[in-house]
Amino acid sequence: MSSFSATTLPWWKEPTKDQWYAFIAAWLGWTLDAFDFTVFLFLLVPIAKEFNADLTLVVLVGSLTLWMRFFGAIAAGWMADRMGRRAPLMISILWYSFCNFIAGFSPTFMFLLVFRTLLGIGMGAEWPAGAALAVETWPMRSRGLMASVLQGSWALGYLVAAVLYATVYDVIGWRGMLWMGILPALAVVWIRVYVKEPEIWVENKRKQAEQNTEFKVPLAAIFRRDVILNTLSACWWLASAFTVYYSIFGLYATYLTKELHLSAAAVGWPLAFSNGLTFIFSFVWGSLADRIGRRWAMIIPAIFGLFLAPIYLMTSDYMTMALAFSIQGAFAGAIYGQNPSYANERFPTEIRATAAAFCYHIGAVTAGFVTPILTYFAVEYKMGFAQPMLIGTTVGLISFIIALLLGPETKGKVLISDVELARTQGAD
Repeated sequence: MSSFSATTLPWWKEPTKDQWYAFIAAWLGWTLDAFDFTVFLFLLVPIAKEFNADLTLVVLVGSLTLWMRFFGAIAAGWMADRMGRRAPLMISILWYSFCNFIAGFSPTFMFLLVFRTLLGIGMGAEWPAGAALAVETWPMRSRGLMASVLQGSWALGYLVAAVLYATVYDVIGWRGMLWMGILPALAVVWIRVYVKEPEIWVENKRKQAEQNTEFKVPLAAIFRRDVILNTLSACWWLASAFTVYYSIFGLYATYLTKELHLSAAAVGWPLAFSNGLTFIFSFVWGSLADRIGRRWAMIIPAIFGLFLAPIYLMTSDYMTMALAFSIQGAFAGAIYGQNPSYANERFPTEIRATAAAFCYHIGAVTAGFVTPILTYFAVEYKMGFAQPMLIGTTVGLISFIIALLLGPETKGKVLISDVELARTQGAD
């Protein structure tokens, strides 16, 4: 296909069937991952009551899940760079599906803690494999849009969890909500049958073997002198992004349930609408990313988010709160759309999945501290949840904007199969 004919086609007609299959595989893995994780955010209070556990301790379960993501991500990044993108993606989906399902049978709080913690390994493994698969396969012209829709589909998983909590929780309880987490395992069959490895990765592996420059430990390569500043700045950007997300969404259901004593429906619907707008606006910010650049497509909604946060956190009026929080989904809730493209475009093919996995999940490790710290100040210092959540959101957004302003722009980056890291510095 000539470049002229490609650019005159609508963006959705340019990808081939195999490219669409790769995107759908990554999309399924990420959306279902989101459901399995975020459903737990609605269940903190009822689980604390069930096992007579301190709420801060139950919140810590979510933090342990996030911290374990780091180990799953590093393992999957190594597998994806050494063995291919598909295998770790399938393993991750099976892992987090079964862990969530088994957690629904928990006879004790400790049993629940163990399996929700183990879920983090599979959850962390999904993102690097799925993101690398999608980014390396998709055409450059609409890669920013694809990445935004992919990352924004986390909101779809959260939306499904919110709608189910609002509609069927009173019937099936917290155990039934967790049992539904087995359903993502069915996606593995589809991936196994239809999805191929990216041609860029296949050719890059061939060249590594041919040139005797195979990276057996790609994690070590991201700290090389010519890469480390890029690695550290990406970690800063993503740690800030995760701080924002968990300051906004991590405890909002707990805040409405425990502090404002709202019903399941009153809690669930604002979260559903907010996540719905996050997904819808992923098309808006993704399109802008392919026009004005990755960084500004994240900075602009972050600025709007700064002004929205006080509106829904500094009011006791339910309608004002629900409306402003829903709108926040289109702005600070949607600043993550370029995570797959921007993180993967910053690194060469031979270490791409490992590097993106490490940086992204440094953010997840940071997020693991956010909800316990906010809960500690809310409960122990009797501040309530609103003020700590506002501080976390504001500080996180300012840090996020600064990190992006100081980072490189990758719009238009051509992903190649060449072994980019100089052999003279030694392959690991």
